[in-house]
Amino acid sequence: MITKITGQLLRVETDHLVLRVGAFEYEVLIPEFARRRLQNELNQEISLHTIEYLEGNPAHGRMTPRLIGFLSPIEREFFDFFCEVDGVGVKKALRAMVRPVREVATAIEEQDAKAQAGLPGIGPAMAERIIAKLRRRMPKFALIVAREEPLADETQRDAVGEAFEALRSVGHSEADARRMLETVLASKKKFRDVQEIIQAVYQQTHGGDK
Repeated sequence: MITKITGQLLRVETDHLVLRVGAFEYEVLIPEFARRRLQNELNQEISLHTIEYLEGNPAHGRMTPRLIGFLSPIEREFFDFFCEVDGVGVKKALRAMVRPVREVATAIEEQDAKAQAGLPGIGPAMAERIIAKLRRRMPKFALIVAREEPLADETQRDAVGEAFEALRSVGHSEADARRMLETVLASKKKFRDVQEIIQAVYQQTHGGDK
Protein backbone atom coordinates (compact mmCIF):
# COMPACT_ATOMS: atom_id res chain seq x y z
CA MET A 1 0.00 0.00 0.00
CA ILE A 2 1.28 3.47 -0.91
CA THR A 3 1.12 5.70 2.19
CA LYS A 4 3.35 8.60 1.09
CA ILE A 5 4.51 9.95 -2.25
CA THR A 6 7.05 12.70 -2.99
CA GLY A 7 7.60 14.32 -6.36
CA GLN A 8 7.42 17.41 -8.56
CA LEU A 9 3.98 18.96 -8.81
CA LEU A 10 3.19 19.23 -12.52
CA ARG A 11 -0.51 20.12 -12.61
CA VAL A 12 -3.36 20.92 -10.23
CA GLU A 13 -6.83 20.22 -11.61
CA THR A 14 -10.28 20.58 -10.05
CA ASP A 15 -10.22 17.27 -8.18
CA HIS A 16 -6.74 15.86 -8.71
CA LEU A 17 -3.09 16.70 -9.27
CA VAL A 18 -0.24 15.13 -11.21
CA LEU A 19 3.12 14.36 -9.59
CA ARG A 20 6.31 13.41 -11.41
CA VAL A 21 8.23 10.79 -9.45
CA GLY A 22 11.34 9.75 -11.34
CA ALA A 23 10.26 8.41 -14.73
CA PHE A 24 6.61 8.11 -13.64
CA GLU A 25 3.71 10.52 -13.40
CA TYR A 26 1.02 9.82 -10.80
CA GLU A 27 -2.53 11.15 -10.70
CA VAL A 28 -3.57 11.78 -7.10
CA LEU A 29 -7.10 12.74 -6.06
CA ILE A 30 -7.29 15.65 -3.62
CA PRO A 31 -10.06 17.34 -1.63
CA GLU A 32 -10.83 20.99 -2.41
CA PHE A 33 -9.23 22.38 0.76
CA ALA A 34 -5.92 20.74 -0.23
CA ARG A 35 -6.20 21.91 -3.86
CA ARG A 36 -6.38 25.54 -2.73
CA ARG A 37 -3.23 25.15 -0.65
CA LEU A 38 -1.30 23.42 -3.44
CA GLN A 39 -2.19 25.52 -6.47
CA ASN A 40 0.71 27.90 -5.80
CA GLU A 41 3.25 25.07 -5.47
CA LEU A 42 3.54 24.22 -9.18
CA ASN A 43 6.92 22.75 -10.21
CA GLN A 44 7.92 22.43 -6.54
CA GLU A 45 8.70 19.15 -4.81
CA ILE A 46 5.90 18.21 -2.44
CA SER A 47 5.03 15.21 -0.28
CA LEU A 48 1.53 13.80 0.08
CA HIS A 49 0.30 11.32 2.69
CA THR A 50 -1.92 8.98 0.74
CA ILE A 51 -4.79 6.53 0.91
CA GLU A 52 -4.92 3.85 -1.77
CA TYR A 53 -8.20 2.24 -2.77
CA LEU A 54 -9.89 0.42 -5.66
CA GLU A 55 -12.70 2.10 -7.58
CA GLY A 56 -15.25 0.26 -9.66
CA ASN A 57 -17.67 -2.64 -9.59
CA PRO A 58 -16.12 -6.07 -8.94
CA ALA A 59 -19.13 -7.68 -10.61
CA HIS A 60 -18.16 -6.01 -13.90
CA GLY A 61 -14.56 -7.19 -13.61
CA ARG A 62 -12.97 -3.74 -13.74
CA MET A 63 -11.34 -2.16 -10.68
CA THR A 64 -9.17 0.97 -11.02
CA PRO A 65 -6.52 1.76 -8.36
CA ARG A 66 -6.75 5.32 -6.99
CA LEU A 67 -4.62 7.46 -4.69
CA ILE A 68 -6.00 10.23 -2.46
CA GLY A 69 -3.46 12.74 -1.15
CA PHE A 70 -3.26 14.91 1.97
CA LEU A 71 -0.63 17.32 3.26
CA SER A 72 -0.29 15.69 6.69
CA PRO A 73 -0.97 12.32 8.33
CA ILE A 74 -3.57 13.93 10.59
CA GLU A 75 -5.63 15.08 7.60
CA ARG A 76 -5.49 11.55 6.23
CA GLU A 77 -6.58 10.14 9.59
CA PHE A 78 -9.53 12.54 9.74
CA PHE A 79 -10.60 11.53 6.23
CA ASP A 80 -10.53 7.86 7.23
CA PHE A 81 -12.86 8.59 10.16
CA PHE A 82 -15.16 10.68 7.96
CA CYS A 83 -15.47 7.80 5.48
CA GLU A 84 -16.56 5.45 8.29
CA VAL A 85 -19.87 7.26 8.73
CA ASP A 86 -22.74 5.24 7.29
CA GLY A 87 -23.67 6.57 3.86
CA VAL A 88 -20.53 8.67 3.32
CA GLY A 89 -17.77 6.65 1.65
CA VAL A 90 -14.71 7.84 -0.26
CA LYS A 91 -16.34 9.72 -3.14
CA LYS A 92 -18.82 11.61 -0.98
CA ALA A 93 -16.11 12.46 1.57
CA LEU A 94 -13.86 13.83 -1.17
CA ARG A 95 -16.64 15.99 -2.52
CA ALA A 96 -17.61 17.23 0.95
CA MET A 97 -14.14 18.29 2.10
CA VAL A 98 -14.19 21.85 0.81
CA ARG A 99 -13.27 23.37 4.19
CA PRO A 100 -10.04 22.86 6.16
CA VAL A 101 -10.05 19.85 8.48
CA ARG A 102 -9.83 22.16 11.51
CA GLU A 103 -13.11 23.87 10.59
CA VAL A 104 -14.99 20.66 9.84
CA ALA A 105 -13.72 18.99 13.02
CA THR A 106 -14.63 22.01 15.16
CA ALA A 107 -18.15 22.08 13.69
CA ILE A 108 -18.59 18.39 14.48
CA GLU A 109 -17.24 18.81 18.01
CA GLU A 110 -19.62 21.73 18.61
CA GLN A 111 -22.54 19.75 17.13
CA ASP A 112 -23.10 22.37 14.44
CA ALA A 113 -25.40 20.36 12.18
CA LYS A 114 -26.10 23.39 9.98
CA ALA A 115 -22.42 23.75 9.09
CA GLN A 116 -22.16 20.03 8.33
CA ALA A 117 -25.31 20.02 6.22
CA GLY A 118 -23.86 22.89 4.18
CA LEU A 119 -20.98 20.74 2.90
CA PRO A 120 -21.49 19.46 -0.67
CA GLY A 121 -23.46 16.21 -0.69
CA ILE A 122 -24.13 16.29 3.08
CA GLY A 123 -27.76 16.95 3.98
CA PRO A 124 -29.36 17.40 7.42
CA ALA A 125 -29.87 13.68 8.10
CA MET A 126 -26.28 12.76 7.22
CA ALA A 127 -24.98 15.75 9.20
CA GLU A 128 -26.65 14.32 12.32
CA ARG A 129 -25.10 10.90 11.66
CA ILE A 130 -21.64 12.45 11.26
CA ILE A 131 -21.96 14.34 14.54
CA ALA A 132 -23.31 11.31 16.43
CA LYS A 133 -20.48 9.04 15.26
CA LEU A 134 -17.51 11.41 15.30
CA ARG A 135 -18.13 14.13 17.90
CA ARG A 136 -16.07 12.55 20.68
CA ARG A 137 -13.11 11.99 18.37
CA MET A 138 -12.83 15.59 17.19
CA PRO A 139 -10.90 17.59 19.87
CA LYS A 140 -7.63 16.15 18.57
CA PHE A 141 -8.32 17.25 14.99
CA ALA A 142 -9.79 20.64 15.87
CA LEU A 143 -6.57 21.44 17.75
CA ILE A 144 -3.87 19.84 15.64
CA VAL A 145 -4.76 21.41 12.34
CA ALA A 146 -5.36 24.87 13.76
CA ARG A 147 -1.92 25.99 12.50
CA GLU A 148 -2.12 24.48 9.03
CA GLU A 149 -1.15 27.46 6.88
CA PRO A 150 2.40 27.05 5.44
CA LEU A 151 3.61 23.68 4.21
CA ALA A 152 6.79 24.26 6.22
CA ASP A 153 4.77 23.96 9.45
CA GLU A 154 4.12 20.23 8.93
CA THR A 155 6.84 19.23 11.42
CA GLN A 156 5.33 21.43 14.12
CA ARG A 157 1.81 20.15 13.38
CA ASP A 158 3.04 16.58 13.87
CA ALA A 159 4.77 17.59 17.13
CA VAL A 160 1.55 19.18 18.39
CA GLY A 161 -0.28 15.94 17.66
CA GLU A 162 2.28 13.94 19.61
CA ALA A 163 2.08 16.43 22.48
CA PHE A 164 -1.70 16.05 22.58
CA GLU A 165 -1.36 12.26 22.85
CA ALA A 166 1.35 12.63 25.51
CA LEU A 167 -0.88 14.83 27.67
CA ARG A 168 -3.75 12.37 27.28
CA SER A 169 -1.46 9.47 28.28
CA VAL A 170 -0.63 11.09 31.63
CA GLY A 171 -4.25 11.57 32.57
CA HIS A 172 -5.40 14.88 31.10
CA SER A 173 -8.82 14.87 29.47
CA GLU A 174 -9.12 15.72 25.76
CA ALA A 175 -10.67 19.08 26.64
CA ASP A 176 -7.87 19.95 29.11
CA ALA A 177 -5.12 18.81 26.72
CA ARG A 178 -6.60 20.89 23.94
CA ARG A 179 -7.00 23.95 26.18
CA MET A 180 -3.40 23.77 27.43
CA LEU A 181 -1.99 23.37 23.93
CA GLU A 182 -4.12 26.16 22.50
CA THR A 183 -2.82 28.50 25.21
CA VAL A 184 0.79 27.69 24.34
CA LEU A 185 0.26 27.86 20.57
CA ALA A 186 -1.40 31.26 20.88
CA SER A 187 2.08 32.68 21.50
CA LYS A 188 2.95 31.92 17.83
CA LYS A 189 6.30 30.56 18.99
CA LYS A 190 7.95 27.92 16.81
CA PHE A 191 8.63 24.65 18.63
CA ARG A 192 11.29 22.25 17.41
CA ASP A 193 9.88 19.09 18.96
CA VAL A 194 7.39 17.52 21.37
CA GLN A 195 9.65 18.07 24.39
CA GLU A 196 9.69 21.85 23.84
CA ILE A 197 5.90 21.95 23.56
CA ILE A 198 5.34 19.88 26.71
CA GLN A 199 7.87 22.03 28.61
CA ALA A 200 6.04 25.19 27.50
CA VAL A 201 2.68 23.68 28.54
CA TYR A 202 3.85 22.96 32.08
CA GLN A 203 5.67 26.28 32.40
CA GLN A 204 2.43 28.01 31.42
CA THR A 205 0.42 25.89 33.87
CA HIS A 206 2.88 26.49 36.69
CA GLY A 207 2.95 30.19 35.97
CA GLY A 208 -0.84 30.32 36.01
CA ASP A 209 -0.91 28.67 39.44
CA LYS A 210 1.25 31.33 41.06
